[in-house]
Amino acid sequence: MTDTETIDTETPELTNEKQETTPLDGEVPEDTTHFVDIDSAPGVVDYEDTFDDEGVDLLLPVEDYLSAGVHIGTQQKTKDMSRFIHRVRADGLYILDLVQTDKRIREAARLLSRYPPERVIVSSSRQYGHHPATTFAESIGAMVSTGRFIPGTLTNPVYPGFIEPDIAVVTDPIGDAQVIGEAIAIGIPVIAMCDSNNATSHVDLVIPTNNKGRKALATVYWLLANETLDNRGVTPDLSLSDFDLEL
Repeated sequence: MTDTETIDTETPELTNEKQETTPLDGEVPEDTTHFVDIDSAPGVVDYEDTFDDEGVDLLLPVEDYLSAGVHIGTQQKTKDMSRFIHRVRADGLYILDLVQTDKRIREAARLLSRYPPERVIVSSSRQYGHHPATTFAESIGAMVSTGRFIPGTLTNPVYPGFIEPDIAVVTDPIGDAQVIGEAIAIGIPVIAMCDSNNATSHVDLVIPTNNKGRKALATVYWLLANETLDNRGVTPDLSLSDFDLEL
């Protein structure tokens, strides 16, 4: 669908847990996947995470990525996401590779900059993603959907809210499964923020990140907005605080 790298389509496998199922039509079930929220989890600060970023040009200092918890995955790992895992901590949390996260943010921004902004749809069913997704959409001029995505929005021309985007950005392949299913049906590419527990066989460009923490989502959406505008030749004037709304 795009000239970007397409992820592997092997059947996902979860380590030490039952396999998740993600329907692509109809109602999206409640996400019962166990995870630790970096913004509120007790004891997370007891684990010191470090990355060797010597010689690597990152969009943010590695310390800023770490403080936002962008690297914190879940206690599950799919086979799809194995290549984005840096290590597993003593508390069982899988740690994502920030160098790959940074690289994929840049790749996603380059891809998005090729599309008319009004033909981009951004979606977040997760509450912590509502504000950063909305701010991102407003910043680049895209459409946005937060909360429950109404079936038929992309596929039913008689639905009053019908839209025809050329590319979709989703916050979580589990919660945003309806968007992904409809994107597949109409043949448009999908960029997704994927945690260690996500299946990615229907995603065209993966951004490996903690997609459950408020600060992590704010940071990634902020960087993606800045890079997208920069790739369009527009000087971004966006602050991280614009994307991080305390609930």
